Amino acid sequence: MRRLAAPLILAVVWAVVTGSASPANLLLGLLLAILCLGVTRQHRGRGTVAVRPVALLLLGLVFLRELALSAWSVAIAVLRPRLDIRPAMVAFPLRLKRDFEIALLANCITLTPGTLSVDVSEDRRFLHVHALDCRDPQDLCRSIAETFERRIMEAFP
Repeated sequence: MRRLAAPLILAVVWAVVTGSASPANLLLGLLLAILCLGVTRQHRGRGTVAVRPVALLLLGLVFLRELALSAWSVAIAVLRPRLDIRPAMVAFPLRLKRDFEIALLANCITLTPGTLSVDVSEDRRFLHVHALDCRDPQDLCRSIAETFERRIMEAFP
């Protein structure tokens, strides 16, 4: 029964995201869910990951706040008559060790307007981030560490 629950839940999520609950769309969502779960099956069983649900919810709220603030900042920068930005590449020192945590951090950064995760160093000690407007690289690193990285570490102890 548990094997059926995940694909059905993902199919319903698919219908909500696409805005259509037609039988054909639900079937497509179910097929995509089965395909995605089949592809990720190889990664299951490699050790469980502890999750703190409240901390994960706080991470989501922090992401939404940062999304809104950075979208506003980028909009203001673009709408100014004179474009006054200072793009920069910054090597962010990682405290995260697990691949999924680093990937989650990279995605949070990339999904936030004005920043883009470019690469992870070979030794996985640095995440290279491009910022559209970076007046102070240390401030950018501090901001990422205090918002996303700290919340990820709290959500996945």
